[in-house]
Amino acid sequence: MPGPRLPLAGVLRLGRPSDIWFKPALSVVAAVAPPNLTLLALGRLDLAVYTMAGSLCALYAHNRPYAARARVLAGVVLGMTGGLAVALLAAALTTDAVVLVTVGALLAAAQKVLCDATRLGPPANVVLTFVTSAALFVPQTLGELPGHLGLATAAGAWAWLIGMAPGLVRPHGPERRATAHALHTAAAYAATQGPAEGRARAAAAAAVHAAWQTLLAARTGSRAQSLAHAGSPARGGTTPATDRREETHRALERLLVRAEVTLAAPADADPERLRTWDRALRGTGPVPHPDDLLDDDELLGIDVQLATVRPSLWRRLGPLAPIAARTALGCALAGYASLALGIGRPYWALVTAASLYQANVILTWNRAVQRVVGNLVGVLAFAALVPLAHLHQAALVLVCLALNFGAEALISRNYWLGSVCVTPMALLITEFTHYQDAGRLITERLVDTFVGAVVGFVAALAVTNRRSGDRLERALTAVSQARDHAARLVTQPHSASAAALEPARRALAAALVDLRATADAAYGEWWRRALPEERVVAAEQSGHRTLAATVRHQGLLLGRDATTRAEGVRR
Repeated sequence: MPGPRLPLAGVLRLGRPSDIWFKPALSVVAAVAPPNLTLLALGRLDLAVYTMAGSLCALYAHNRPYAARARVLAGVVLGMTGGLAVALLAAALTTDAVVLVTVGALLAAAQKVLCDATRLGPPANVVLTFVTSAALFVPQTLGELPGHLGLATAAGAWAWLIGMAPGLVRPHGPERRATAHALHTAAAYAATQGPAEGRARAAAAAAVHAAWQTLLAARTGSRAQSLAHAGSPARGGTTPATDRREETHRALERLLVRAEVTLAAPADADPERLRTWDRALRGTGPVPHPDDLLDDDELLGIDVQLATVRPSLWRRLGPLAPIAARTALGCALAGYASLALGIGRPYWALVTAASLYQANVILTWNRAVQRVVGNLVGVLAFAALVPLAHLHQAALVLVCLALNFGAEALISRNYWLGSVCVTPMALLITEFTHYQDAGRLITERLVDTFVGAVVGFVAALAVTNRRSGDRLERALTAVSQARDHAARLVTQPHSASAAALEPARRALAAALVDLRATADAAYGEWWRRALPEERVVAAEQSGHRTLAATVRHQGLLLGRDATTRAEGVRR
C-alpha cells in the first residue's frame, strides 16, 4: 500500500543548534588551515584536494568518549584513504566517464551502509562520498598515487590529533554532555503533559539510551587501559588517575540511572533537581554526588552489560540491503543523466543523490527538498563571494575556511542552512587549480542538483524496503521478550534479582527505543504492507509499565519502599 503523503510544511523549519556545534566547526578549520596555507606558501594549492580528504576527517566523532574517539577517528582516516585510493586508481586506469560514475556509485553505496551499520554519526557518508567522487574525475597517473595518498594520510593524522586534543583539557567532556542531555530531556518529559507527552517520552528515552552507549564505550576504553596497565610488569595495580576516571564514570552512571527512573515513573520525579544536575555537568566543576543515589552494588548490571557481545558487522549490514540498492542505483542513474546532459562534473549529481538517502522515503523526500533549497541559495552566495575569492589565492583559501566554519555552525539547525555554505565552498574548491567561469559553474551546479535530487528520489521510490515490516515484527518480539524477562525478575525477592534486574531493565529500555525508531522508519516507507500500529502502541505502554515496576522493585524511587510493586506488571 502507498505510504503517507510527502510533506512540505516544516521541512525547512530551523531547529535549535547542537550543543556542540562549535566543536566540529573549530576542528575542521584547525585541521584544514595548516595544510592549505602550507600548500599556498609552496605554490601548490592544486594539491589541496588531497590534503582536504584527510583534513575533513576532523568533522567526525565529536560525541564519542576519547578512548572510543581514537578508534573511530582512526577508522575514518583509514576509510577515507581507502576510498580515495580506489577512486584515484580508477582515475589513473581509465578516463571513461561511464565507468568512473559506476565506480563512484558503488563506492557511495558501500560508504552509506558501512556508516549506517557502524552508527558513525554525522556527517556520515556524505563527506566520504564527496571526496571519493570528486577524486574520480581528477587527472591521475599511477606514479602520482603514492604521493597523493601520502598527503591525504598525513592530513588525516593531523585531523586525528585535532580531534583528540580537547581530551587533554576535559577528558570526560563527552560523557558529561551525554548524561546532561539525558537529564535535561528527562526533566522535560517529567514536566510535560497532554498530547506532547508521547513525543517527549520518546526523546527522553532516546537520549538516555544514547548516554548509556556513551558511558559504556567510555567504560570499555577505561577497562582496556586498566588491564593494560595492570599487566605491565613495571607497574602494579591501578594508578590514581585510573581510580579518578573510574569514580567519575560511576558518578555519571548513578545520575543516568536517575534519568532512567524519571523515564519509568515521571510522576515521582523532581524536574528541577534533574535540571540542577544538568547544569552542573555542563560546567567545569566536579560531577554531582547526591547522597540519595545508588551504591556501587546497585550498578552490578552495568558490569554485566559491558560483557555483552554486540551483533557482528555482517548481521548489522543485512537489513541495510535496500538502502544500499537505492544508493547504488540512484547515484549511478544521476551520474549517467548528468553525462547525457553534457555536464562536465557528473560527480555533483552523484553526490546529491547520495546525500538524500535516509531511513525511509519520507525522510529522503525531506532531505531532497532541503538539498535543492540549500543549493539554490548557496549558488547565490557563491556569486556574491567570487569577486572576493578571486582577489588572490590567499583570499580563496580564507573564504573556504570561513565557509567550512559556517557549514558546521549552521547545519545542525537544518540541513538546507548548512548547504548554503557547503555549496559555495564546493564550487570554490574547484578553483584551487585555476580560476574558472563563475556563470558556467553556477549553471552546472544547478543542473546537477536538480538531476541528482529528482533521479535519486525516483530511485528511492523504485527500490522498496519491504523488510521494514519484518524489522518491526522483530522489534515487537524483542520488546515482548525483554518485558517478560523483566517482569519475571520483578516477582522474585529483591536479593535474588538485584544483579540481574539492572541489565534486564536497561535491555527493555533499549528495546523500546529500537521499537520506536523502527516503527518511525517503517511508517515513512511507501508501498508497504499494513503495519501493526495498535500492537506497537500496546507494546510501548506495557513496556513502560514494566519499567516503572522494575524501578519500584529496585527501590530507586526517592522516598519509596524498595519492596513496592507496580500494579499491572502482568497485564
